[in-house]
Amino acid sequence: MSDTTDILGLPLILPAQAQKHVTHNEALLALDAVVQLAVLDRNRTTPPVTATPGDRHLVAGTATGIWVGQEGRIAVLTGTGWQFHAPQPGWRAWVLGEAREAVYDGLTWKTPNEIEGGYARLGVSTTPDAVNRLAVASEAVLMTHQGAGVQLKLNKAAAGDTASLLFQTAWSGRAEMGTAGGSDFSVKVSANGATWFTGVQVAAATGVADFPQDLTRAGSQVFARNNILGTVSQSGGVPAGAVIERGSNANGEYIRYADGTQICWRNGISTPNVSTALGSGFTSAAVTWTYPAVFVTGSTPVVSGMADAVDCWLSHATPVVTSVSLRVLALVSKPAPVGLRAMAIGRWS
Repeated sequence: MSDTTDILGLPLILPAQAQKHVTHNEALLALDAVVQLAVLDRNRTTPPVTATPGDRHLVAGTATGIWVGQEGRIAVLTGTGWQFHAPQPGWRAWVLGEAREAVYDGLTWKTPNEIEGGYARLGVSTTPDAVNRLAVASEAVLMTHQGAGVQLKLNKAAAGDTASLLFQTAWSGRAEMGTAGGSDFSVKVSANGATWFTGVQVAAATGVADFPQDLTRAGSQVFARNNILGTVSQSGGVPAGAVIERGSNANGEYIRYADGTQICWRNGISTPNVSTALGSGFTSAAVTWTYPAVFVTGSTPVVSGMADAVDCWLSHATPVVTSVSLRVLALVSKPAPVGLRAMAIGRWS
């Protein structure tokens, strides 16, 4: 039969043993040291300079002096000096100096944050469930750096899955940002949790940002690649369409700007000849140029141009919003056709 207990190593009173009180008291002292274990600290390698009987410490590694060789043990000061008790794996001690619990793993004492492990579910001030396996109820959540920086990583299994941050009101979605259903990054919002609108979408392949919603409505000041070029329009004098509109037809080309400016031009207008006497020079027959786009009523365009021949220049009658009458003047008779180019600048709105 052993002289000590198997777990705490308490001395046993043997049959016919003299001075049984000594063995009994020794066992009581051991129980007094390890039961309801609370120690002052766990980082000492030598005894403190001053101590009170009953003070307990967890001996740290590379102990020296009278603690040498006692690493990991419980050191308790008794009336006769320091005594040491060997812990068993799984023993727990409350470390007063740190206000937290430490567990002995067979080699050292570790607090929970120092122990590698996992939890099937974890709730902080709230209850986790099968989907929300980590649940936190708090006014704020802090994630600070350990080293040079900090990253919050949201990893999904496949591109078609979702990795996002979802913002809710009364458990109903109101805003979401991330890679939902693809690799493009998007920010979307909802007023009711059912109908969603994507406000910004950044293409993963190019990094180009698009604004998929109707950004051309009255009062909008945001333009993107998909609405810079298109049909310009205004509502109450405020741009409500694209920024630039460009087009062409048999009458030439035109460009319109969101502020209401319109420019029309045409190359290759031709007069049969410039041979009709006019004073000391000559003139061509009148040629009507119908603009490729109509100017707004009340905004007579400014017309200019040039003739594609030496000693010739363009002349025109008073323009109207749909067309203008053009002539070529020359110093000498031009029996062959003479080409001309014309431009008209005004407003479409």
